[in-house]
Amino acid sequence: MTSLAFLGTGTMGLPMARNLLAAGFDLHVYNRTLERARPLAGQGATVAETPAAAAEGVSTLITMLSDGDAVLDVAAQALPALDDGGTWIQMSTIGIEATERCASLAREAGVAFVDAPVLGTKAPAEQGQLVVLASGPEDRQSLCEPIFEAVGGRTVWLGEAGAGARVKVVVNGWIVGVVAVLAETIHVAEALAVDPQLFFAAIEGGPLDLPYARTKGSAMMSQSFDEVSFRLALSRKDAELLLAAVAGVGLDTPVMDAVVARLRAAERAGHGDEDMAATYWVGVPESDRPGGVR
Repeated sequence: MTSLAFLGTGTMGLPMARNLLAAGFDLHVYNRTLERARPLAGQGATVAETPAAAAEGVSTLITMLSDGDAVLDVAAQALPALDDGGTWIQMSTIGIEATERCASLAREAGVAFVDAPVLGTKAPAEQGQLVVLASGPEDRQSLCEPIFEAVGGRTVWLGEAGAGARVKVVVNGWIVGVVAVLAETIHVAEALAVDPQLFFAAIEGGPLDLPYARTKGSAMMSQSFDEVSFRLALSRKDAELLLAAVAGVGLDTPVMDAVVARLRAAERAGHGDEDMAATYWVGVPESDRPGGVR
């Protein structure tokens, strides 16, 4: 039985850890809020109280946390305890700059670094159907493949470590852009006294008909955002990672600038812990919101 240290059992990490346990891995888990990791003990995981304790006697470390600072903090504690010649698989979405810092930290610790962020939200994580954007040393691919197969439906190998983070930034820009434009499309329909369902009827079955847009559109039309597949605050973070990635390369991104401004406004209005589809509330008069100010 292969032993893994898994750091980060939040919305995405918890189901990923469960799938690894179901696949037969011996898991040593840690979460900064320990109560979020304790349910895994009932499935056979060892719950550690520190990152170092999770990594002790283990040769493969996986991180799945909310941002680059969190990843670097726990990894700095865990890597010295990892077995010599170990492997660090970084699966969080942390952007290019933080990924480069992680690679440097791995070199200093003498471990191989695999950059492998994932595409997907809570439901695909629960179903083991994430898409893994993997990049790193070729000699670690055979070690990683069973891990990726347990948590994902497809793995795309992209080359040297860091390529995964770059592709993830690009894809995330498209995702948050789709959701923001969808919210505005529904606002336009409502302003013109058009039932938004007619918009979806018009595009049904064609190349413009996106299942993802239908899911988010359903939440927007029902004004219900409590079933969270991906928090709005995290989507704002991902959009900001794109802006950080292109800063200084001379690229103008007026659409993404507007998307980030919209997400920030929604978060300031108190919707950061709701699903990212809650970007819908931006532009809706407070008098038209259920219960008044939200």
